[in-house]
Amino acid sequence: MTNTPHDRFAKNYLKELLSPLGEVTIGRKILDETNEIDVFFSPTPSAVAAAQSIGLLSKLVTVNTSIEIFRNQPNVYQVLTCMKKLYMYFAELNREANRNDVSFNVTGKGNLLIVTTTASQNLLNGFGATINSDINCNGVYSLHETLFVSIIAVNQLPVINETLWLRVLGKGKVQRNAVDELLTLPDTNAYKQNTLRMLANLRIVILEEPNLNDEDQEDVMELSTAYLEWEQKTLQQGEQRGEQRGEQRGELKGEQKLVIKLLNQRFGEIEQPIVQKIRELPIEQLEELTDIWLTLPNVIDLERWLQGRPKPVE
Repeated sequence: MTNTPHDRFAKNYLKELLSPLGEVTIGRKILDETNEIDVFFSPTPSAVAAAQSIGLLSKLVTVNTSIEIFRNQPNVYQVLTCMKKLYMYFAELNREANRNDVSFNVTGKGNLLIVTTTASQNLLNGFGATINSDINCNGVYSLHETLFVSIIAVNQLPVINETLWLRVLGKGKVQRNAVDELLTLPDTNAYKQNTLRMLANLRIVILEEPNLNDEDQEDVMELSTAYLEWEQKTLQQGEQRGEQRGEQRGELKGEQKLVIKLLNQRFGEIEQPIVQKIRELPIEQLEELTDIWLTLPNVIDLERWLQGRPKPVE
């Protein structure tokens, strides 16, 4: 519903998880309105094996599903707006059925899944939400069956493997614990590396924001473990492809090797004058370069960054 870094991450993350199961549309427009559904998912019946790998989420999207994601608890109006978009989608289907002169039965045509980091008891009570009897899992609530709406309170989900992929969408301690669990998964897991990549990119995007508030700074810290793990895997993959460029430049210190490998992977073989400037950087500036290397669009910007560093004291 918004376009913050967290919102973009959540949409792309859900697309990554759900694509093997069916068709995913981000920002699906509703006819005759400017409203968009955050993520619209249409399942593929044959994608049973893939569904098992994302646990609880797959049980919540067995029919066409409108998914709305909230970084903070939605208010009553925001929930009503989400419901309105689902019912506008039903109206769209009904108009199509009328054009084709066929009857329209709304049951089984779609659901709304509101995924929020938290949901107070007042909010749940206000909509008459109760624990979904079919799923029978803490944190998974349903409104009256004729409304076709479920609310997922991520912070209330039990800490089990089946809920991991939804808990990644939490914040604070919930997300940090989910990331820690993610890191323990085998590298062969279908979603591990891409999820780490997206979490690492989220951290980078947040850092690029001009004015970070306290929550943003906390998010950066919480995502640091995922960023470092992804960064290390990136280096290992480069080594497996035979990128041994560090050896061609003589002996380098560990931090220098790390930075140069990262830059070689991003820009290709960097020239010796640039390597020499990197070798002259003090450890604090090497660490700074490690943090910002992905934000540099090209080698020219890297050279500009290096030129802007104070010269080492003799």
